[in-house]
Amino acid sequence: MTELTGAVVQPSPSLSFSLKPLMFETFVCSMAMMAFVALAGPIARVIGLDPWHVGTAVTIAGIGWMIMARIWGAASDRRGRRPILLFGLSGFVVSYALLALFIDSALRGALSPALAFAGLVVGRGLAGLFYAAVPSTSAALVADHVPPDKRAAAMAGLGAASAAGLVVGPGLAGLIGSYSLRLPLYGTAILPALALIVLWQALPRDTAVARRDGAPLKLSDGRLRRPMLLAFSAMFSVSIAQITVGFFALDRLHLPPAQAAWTSGIALATVGVALVGAQLALRALGWAPARFIRLGMIIGAIGFGSVIFASTAALLWLGYAVAAFGMGWVFPSVSAMAANAVQPHEQGATAGTVAAAQGLGVVLGPIAGTTLYTIDNGAPYAVVALLLLLVGLWSNCLPERSPGS
Repeated sequence: MTELTGAVVQPSPSLSFSLKPLMFETFVCSMAMMAFVALAGPIARVIGLDPWHVGTAVTIAGIGWMIMARIWGAASDRRGRRPILLFGLSGFVVSYALLALFIDSALRGALSPALAFAGLVVGRGLAGLFYAAVPSTSAALVADHVPPDKRAAAMAGLGAASAAGLVVGPGLAGLIGSYSLRLPLYGTAILPALALIVLWQALPRDTAVARRDGAPLKLSDGRLRRPMLLAFSAMFSVSIAQITVGFFALDRLHLPPAQAAWTSGIALATVGVALVGAQLALRALGWAPARFIRLGMIIGAIGFGSVIFASTAALLWLGYAVAAFGMGWVFPSVSAMAANAVQPHEQGATAGTVAAAQGLGVVLGPIAGTTLYTIDNGAPYAVVALLLLLVGLWSNCLPERSPGS
């Protein structure tokens, strides 16, 4: 059943809503984003770019995501989930395909390093800008159709799909990239186009929910302070761990560069596997979001803190797996907590706000991680463990807010 709010249709939660199209879209988009990251180093070496060039391109994408996530989410409140999600995904498909073509030209030697760098920044930035519509609008769509007590499990389904993409994307890119650096980019550019076709057919059409007479959701809204802090802290911590793992393998484990790269790659692969396992467990347990967040933060703190004492590759992998399992409970639960705190006509802006907080963590995490690492190679992990523990305990002491409070 639906009801009219002003001149706009507002959907009612439905247990029959299917997550499968959104999970497929999330999986292939995550694959595409991570395939580029896995190939960035070799591509940069071939076309004559320095590591900081690649870092800049990745950071620009994070900034685009941070800026646009809330804008896309609020637009989906006004215009509906379907048109915004399809438009954002279409933009991502086109921008990623153009990026693949541009990189192909650069690999063939048709471009100067300066022009190649400019193209990477613009292409990756556009991809991040359009990709920001995907997670925020998908989360709002779930909130539209899934009852509050089921939202954490549904968000975990999307999270598991994203985590699977984190594992498959780099692995597939590395396998095919040993034969050609071009083929993985073209292959992963095709998959989001297939997702666009699937969503065009599967997305419901009754998803415009904004009240035209309602005030827009403010960034300073008290109902979102806790989810924003949790989302930022979690992504900030994960970004620090991602940027420092390779250096840690070199300096603490005293591995040669090639073996350090392999060791850090395995560590990140275990992260993806642990994320999938955690989010599948979350769906089965069915606890309240606050409980998952509290336990997830503690588990994450233990995992990251244990890395300080890692003296072998196996201990490093174990620490990352434990930390990832905890984060696998935190991310979907934060999204569910935020969705449960607001009204239906605010779901898009809310999902975008949480995604923007995560984007800020992606931008600041690498900077903080590398800075802390220059002080001591265990400092990033100590700070992350302490941050997660404190934020998790502090958040648990705050009262719950009901929608509209």
